[in-house]
Amino acid sequence: MDGESAKKDKFSSRIHVQVCLDGGYHVLDESTHYSSDLRPTIKQLWKPSIGILELGILNADGLHPMKTRDGKGTSDTYCVAKYGHKWIRTRTIINNLSPEYHEQYTWEVYDPATVLTIGMFDNSHIGGSSGNRDMNIGKIRIRISTLEAGRIYTHSYPLLVLNPSGVKKMGELHLAIRFSYTSWANTMFQYTRPLLPKMHYIRPLSVVQQEMLRHHAVNIVAARLGRAEPPLRKEVIEYMSDANSHLWSMRRSKANFFRLMSVFAGASAVAKWFGEVCLWKNSITTVLVHVLFVMLVCFPELILPTVFLYMFVIGVWNYRFRPRFPPHMNIRISYAEMVLPDELDEEFDTFPTTKSSDLVRRRYDRLRSVAGRIQTVVGDIATQGERFLALLSWRDPRATTIFLTFCLVAAIVLYVTPFQVLALLGGFYAMRHPRFRQRTPSAALNFFRRLPAMTDSML
Repeated sequence: MDGESAKKDKFSSRIHVQVCLDGGYHVLDESTHYSSDLRPTIKQLWKPSIGILELGILNADGLHPMKTRDGKGTSDTYCVAKYGHKWIRTRTIINNLSPEYHEQYTWEVYDPATVLTIGMFDNSHIGGSSGNRDMNIGKIRIRISTLEAGRIYTHSYPLLVLNPSGVKKMGELHLAIRFSYTSWANTMFQYTRPLLPKMHYIRPLSVVQQEMLRHHAVNIVAARLGRAEPPLRKEVIEYMSDANSHLWSMRRSKANFFRLMSVFAGASAVAKWFGEVCLWKNSITTVLVHVLFVMLVCFPELILPTVFLYMFVIGVWNYRFRPRFPPHMNIRISYAEMVLPDELDEEFDTFPTTKSSDLVRRRYDRLRSVAGRIQTVVGDIATQGERFLALLSWRDPRATTIFLTFCLVAAIVLYVTPFQVLALLGGFYAMRHPRFRQRTPSAALNFFRRLPAMTDSML
């Protein structure tokens, strides 16, 4: 434009540029619960290593035969270990049920919250057609944070495998492991850092994106290692990475439920003990609890020191019962010893299924019954939350009026009355003798149960 037009008509625009560094993410090729690498994809963002992991694969003993040769059961076994980007494979020991490897490998450790995975397989190339699959004999996972620095662990780990016929011990694998850190301060500081790279928190990926990337990562790793010499087959990569862990399993669902129950077992035991104290099952214990309660109420500054001192004493006491060896696969935790045959058949079925329609219908009916119980529990939890929100939402005008009146009176009483007096009265009331108790629910519980929930509006 000429000079006068440029002064008369001014035009300006803004370009919004957003730069996303793909290499700042870590693409998982295994589950986040037992990942062996948490670094960003691009090497320029890697932090210095914190230590060295040494693994010695010594020998196996008591292996079950995986094939028949010359009328005798035998196996042609090799071991695979995975940690980070580095995969290793031992040589194949032919025709031996007690193979000796005596091979040693090392890895650089960048994060203590990572897991080393070792698996044993039977080589189908030897004594079988090329179309056969390498059969898995067992797998071992060892978390780096469970290893004491500088200590050499030599232990025989059981090789457990889950088949459609049930769980089976295939033998034992003797390993030697040592983790040594280069700097104690860097290792301790690593516990305070985020688990994943910063990009996962600045611009997080969705669960669907992570699962899709993990699927592609497993295929890429399988294609790369399939061209190695000797090659690693795709079934080996999938077994080491647990590529099918996201699929439905009744056994795994039960195992997770019992894990949840064991987590809250301590709180349940404390609640049961306090209930016995309130019921005066042991008068001496109840009196001592009353004395401790009075001391803590009169001197509230001792509450937090007492709690932390109590946890310190418990931790020191549990030092005697610390595990001597790194934990390995557990049949009881996996709920593999009491699983039903039909549940195992469902777990090892292909996706999509290849079974008959009658069998799929029975499985679907069973799944509906289990999901119905879960649906009931989730609905009950939601109902309790909605009742709590209904205290101030005026869905029940009379209940909200009662609660607001109670809040006003409570505010006045708490403002006038010292807190220690109220705490003492509340504690003595909770631990009162059974002769002063009633079998019917309290007025507060009755009031809460009468509050409305959104269940009335559900179809």
